[in-house]
Amino acid sequence: MGERLQFFSAFLRNPTHVGSLLPSSSALAREMVRTCDLRNAKTVVELGAGTGPFTREILTQIGPDTLFIAIELDEQSVGTLRRQFPDAIVHHESAANLQECLARHGRQRADYILSGLPWGSLPAGLADNILDAVFASLEPGGTFATFSYVHSQMLPGIRRFRSRVIQRFATVSTSPVVWNNVPPAVVVRCK
Repeated sequence: MGERLQFFSAFLRNPTHVGSLLPSSSALAREMVRTCDLRNAKTVVELGAGTGPFTREILTQIGPDTLFIAIELDEQSVGTLRRQFPDAIVHHESAANLQECLARHGRQRADYILSGLPWGSLPAGLADNILDAVFASLEPGGTFATFSYVHSQMLPGIRRFRSRVIQRFATVSTSPVVWNNVPPAVVVRCK
């Protein structure tokens, strides 16, 4: 099954966990990692890996000693990730279990946590649990990066998410609009 068709199928099965009809573009993937020093990172985690557009970009940039963990809830997407990236560690888990996934590999924290999760459509309690796990799992000085669609900036879930990261992180910045993504998106970086 093609990546776009599989992604669309995952959206139809659970639109609150997928959040889009199409996978992210390579342009958005490049913007997600643009300011990350993945080559020198000890641990990198991807939340909501989906069909792998960010995974592909991350794997081209990590160092030989970097531990990379992808976490994905959709079972079919997990199978696709494992076939496409046989050397990657892929956990079939909720992102709320981030700390447990790290512990299975002898790690408590990650240098970078990159997220493809649909923050605007997640139930508030789940979004809070995941964000708490991210904050507890990030190295001091580490980076949490995620994205949101330009058209969704005023949705209550995105506004709530934005408020929560501003409360939690020392700095929160937003990239220029990535127009080569459908729909256009911005990357939010939190340190």
